[in-house]
Amino acid sequence: MVTQGCWWCGAASGSCEPAPCWSCEPAPFQPYPRPSSRVARFTVRTFGIRRNEKIACHVTIRGEKAEELLERGLKVKEYELRKSNFSNTGNFGFGIMEHIDLGLKYNPSTGIYGMDFFVVMRRAGGGRVAKRRAKRSKIGFQHKCTKAETQKWFVDKYEGILTK
Repeated sequence: MVTQGCWWCGAASGSCEPAPCWSCEPAPFQPYPRPSSRVARFTVRTFGIRRNEKIACHVTIRGEKAEELLERGLKVKEYELRKSNFSNTGNFGFGIMEHIDLGLKYNPSTGIYGMDFFVVMRRAGGGRVAKRRAKRSKIGFQHKCTKAETQKWFVDKYEGILTK
């Protein structure tokens, strides 16, 4: 049921040098695709970031690797998510404060960063109807994942706990 997961890592610096981002040093995501970096759209003096400075990076992972990384992220959260973490379209997301909690090694040059996990849920064959070239149409209401179904999947598969 998991289609893809997207992981965002904040990497804002407080200095004049460009922020060390994982797109420059992909060591934490070594077995995964190379992450792409994101830059600041404008300068925010209170946060100490400048326009066009690298402040974050993200990577989209699919398949078994996505489920493995999701498992490690949920273990950090102790398999406990809020009901508000789930969207009406059946997707869910959560964040962790320190990437080293995932079992990744600490690198003094990059420091410690938080990570956001966002998981896209879809039924088998759910994307083909909307993405194909010929006879493209909308995905039917009965074939879309709902919030309740995704919450039930989370509780059943990971024996998770849903809090208020």
